[in-house]
Amino acid sequence: MADDENQEVSDTTEPVDEEQVVEEVSDTPSEETPAAAEEVSETPAAEEEPEPEPVPAAKAKSLRHVPRSQRRQRSKPKREPAKARKPITRTEAPEGERGRRQERRGVVVSDKGDKTIVVKVDVIKSHPKYKKVVRRSVKFHAHDEGNTAGIGDTVRIVETRPLSKQKRWRLAEIVEKAK
Repeated sequence: MADDENQEVSDTTEPVDEEQVVEEVSDTPSEETPAAAEEVSETPAAEEEPEPEPVPAAKAKSLRHVPRSQRRQRSKPKREPAKARKPITRTEAPEGERGRRQERRGVVVSDKGDKTIVVKVDVIKSHPKYKKVVRRSVKFHAHDEGNTAGIGDTVRIVETRPLSKQKRWRLAEIVEKAK
């Protein structure tokens, strides 16, 4: 039946090449056309599929526990050797400027040790948060070369190098003698 229609069409019209007939046949709906349409529709669907979601950082394996042989290898950059080194020249440090030494004023509490006095220094500070005045006292062992200071004297002591296990201060001057 289809052949009869093709012949009638070809008789009534101009002579047709075989390629045109194939094109006409493909234009007419047939059973293969929907299948081809499905294949075409599947291809874009495959492209439109959602990409797999990236794995959250919590689930990703840490590189810390990778065996040493599988860890990333980085090459160290080579340093160029120095062509000529400058000679080291040392300047003499001025004797007077070794930094400011701390000074404290306090009352002599004990002079029992030989060439040693114990000085009680009262520290009065304002609390950083609550602004309340906080009184604190600290005892320092100081070196008194001439055993000149007595109990109750107000003295000025200066920080110095360690002289013994506890002595890090020395007597600078006696500000006021005790009565």
